[in-house]
Amino acid sequence: MEVLIVEDDDAMASALSAAVGSAGHRATRVSRGADALLAHRRFEVILLDLGLPDLDGLDVLRKLRQVTHCPILILTARNDERSVVLGLRSGADDYLVKPVKLIELLARIEAVTRRAGRPHDDRPRRIVIGDLEVDLDRRVAAVGPRALPLTATEFDLLALLARQAGSVVTRERILDALWGDAFVASSRSLDVHLTGLRAKLQLPGFIINVRGIGYRIETDPA
Repeated sequence: MEVLIVEDDDAMASALSAAVGSAGHRATRVSRGADALLAHRRFEVILLDLGLPDLDGLDVLRKLRQVTHCPILILTARNDERSVVLGLRSGADDYLVKPVKLIELLARIEAVTRRAGRPHDDRPRRIVIGDLEVDLDRRVAAVGPRALPLTATEFDLLALLARQAGSVVTRERILDALWGDAFVASSRSLDVHLTGLRAKLQLPGFIINVRGIGYRIETDPA
């Protein structure tokens, strides 16, 4: 797998490259956001630092999301709530705070690439629940005539809940399905994506919290 590392710190870039290489992947490192925007096309996953010398990493993320669905993992020292929320809502598939255990990083890379490359199955490819329509093949969703501007992870979350409409989907199952590990993955990431999804749906009472267990799409909201 071809991995693009966008990191201006030489020592960190070397450690990341070595870790990626040890897992059998090929790593290419650039140190500037502008270089990432030019080079992204031939890579299957991107590791993106936010503290770049020429552009803010969040701006790079937004620009990349306009042109590619490639999995992007933010890897940064910024651990404040605002940065985490902005990163995930801007389209990052995962958000890791430095220093990060390399074994965890590799697990997260495997999880997001596995999710992005899942083969089609025999389940219905179009789900309709009231005014909501989810097209799983085209990866688009709409409420009536209003198309929803979902991030990749928000769409995956909606699709998972919609497939099980009327039934409770546990937080652990969601974390495992979207991030690859129900116990390593950040529950805060789920909360951010769920909040963003609800805001874009604009359907009060559609996604129900089942306290202490998980979430359920209400098939007949009052």
